[in-house]
Amino acid sequence: MKISVVLATYNEEKNIKDCIDTVKKIADEIIIVDGESSDNTVLIARENGAKVFIEKNHPIFHINKEKALSLAKNEWILQLDADERVTEALAEEILKIVNMSDEEREKYQVSLSKRDLFLRHQELLIKRDGQIGTTEGSYNAFFIPRLNYFLGRYLKYGGVYPDGVIRLVRRHKAHFPCKSVHEQIEVSGKVGWLSHDLKHIDSPTFTRYLERNKRYVHLIATEIAKEKNPKSILKIGDYLLLKPTYWFFLTYVRHKGFLDSWQGLVFSFFSALRFPRAYLIFWFKR
Repeated sequence: MKISVVLATYNEEKNIKDCIDTVKKIADEIIIVDGESSDNTVLIARENGAKVFIEKNHPIFHINKEKALSLAKNEWILQLDADERVTEALAEEILKIVNMSDEEREKYQVSLSKRDLFLRHQELLIKRDGQIGTTEGSYNAFFIPRLNYFLGRYLKYGGVYPDGVIRLVRRHKAHFPCKSVHEQIEVSGKVGWLSHDLKHIDSPTFTRYLERNKRYVHLIATEIAKEKNPKSILKIGDYLLLKPTYWFFLTYVRHKGFLDSWQGLVFSFFSALRFPRAYLIFWFKR
């Protein structure tokens, strides 16, 4: 079974070659939709065998992800971000799963060693995003657990792992609604899990972390502006005190972020700070 690998990119010259290198053995085609990068992303991608299409760099990045999905020609599509790396074990598992019958895929799901952990994580995603896929029909998509690299360490606690993301999908059976940066890809059919981790070189440096975090903070600020009575005393207290306190306790204490050494502390602290930062941005813009 042939596989298409698709990506949406913007200024990823430091990542794109390493990402492509990890999928060359399994990809029949590599499709990239680039949002008018100002660096050498497009040149490097083309030099490494990718077909590149240029689009605007939309505020909602999923618009270009959806475009990339639509350009793939093979039945199975692996959708990646440029800072993700497919390990050899994961590549082998992907090839194995796409060549199974649906009955074999069902048996494979039951045999997963981390099945209980994966299903608990999926339940949390359903509570946040609503129903994911269907309970009947064929397996048309698969979550892949991610290991997130943060300041020299792959985080395993703090509620970060397994960080399941739907990455392997059947053509025409999944799409991005393109309404929000946080939205879940929508799937027609059942959604399963793969067992091997996808490596996510999320924040190798603190500068990189702040760059990525800034985008989400501004999006939260935009969402705050749409809320009812965003300048009320209750909203001020919620965003400046309650939300960051709760989030820090949740990630660092309840989910044992402290076991990820000092990186766990930094991650919990600054991820909690996104709420007051977003609120202050909203307040002063108004």
